[in-house]
Amino acid sequence: MKTIKLFAVALFILMAAGAQAQTQTVTIDGDHGKLHAVIHKPELKDGERCPMVLLCHGFMGNKEGALEKQIAALLQAKGIASIRFDFNGHGQSEGRFQDMTVPNEIVDAKKVIEYVSNLPYVESVAITGHSQGGVVAAMTAGDLGAEKIKAVVLLAPAAVLRDDAIRGSTMGATYDPFNLGEYVELFRGLKLGAEYIRTAFSLPIYDTAAKYQGPALIIHGTGDRVVPYTYGERFHQIWDGSELVIIDKADHGFSQQIEQVAGKSAEFLSKALLSNK
Repeated sequence: MKTIKLFAVALFILMAAGAQAQTQTVTIDGDHGKLHAVIHKPELKDGERCPMVLLCHGFMGNKEGALEKQIAALLQAKGIASIRFDFNGHGQSEGRFQDMTVPNEIVDAKKVIEYVSNLPYVESVAITGHSQGGVVAAMTAGDLGAEKIKAVVLLAPAAVLRDDAIRGSTMGATYDPFNLGEYVELFRGLKLGAEYIRTAFSLPIYDTAAKYQGPALIIHGTGDRVVPYTYGERFHQIWDGSELVIIDKADHGFSQQIEQVAGKSAEFLSKALLSNK
């Protein structure tokens, strides 16, 4: 019995060590300095390659969100790598929040794609995004096309941000979009830069996203008070063959449905990325 227990302890230590070896912290050159990222790599045989999924967080979020972590864990178990990263001005990445815009977050995403595409074990790239990260994911996919981006998952994509800028109201802060100062005060002491509003005002979200024509899943909730689910429905309309999941009463962060949303996302990506294996 003692021998069995010792073996079990040794096995646990080896498994823990192996799991630890599959998670790597890296820094990547972004648009406004270094981006802090965590790569989750599945167990691979020598020379074996796998898909890689970018996980893009939302406005004022970071890579440590429960949804991003859950998706990363599920993908890793399915043999798919992922990378969680902080956009410029967020989390542990360099840059000021005040200087963040959707266009420079798209540059960040493209820099991350370039980085992971050069990893020897990566065979293809997909992208997911929540809230503003969903807008970044959709527009990045539109810019790069289905040859480069093999699948897209949008979670409560915040395409409302353009209309918010036009109305002069972002996350509870109001302003005159035609008479901007240097920044707009948000809660938590954050400052929304005028350039964010100017670029959002004319951001071609759907026109750019429409250029992507590959596998796509959109998940949104009817209880979303930040981004009405009709904005998610429109992505479904512009992407032929895309899948749309509307979750009754789900809020913007899917606070009561994280496991459900993460599971649907991972399952969709698994089918889209591993179907030929």
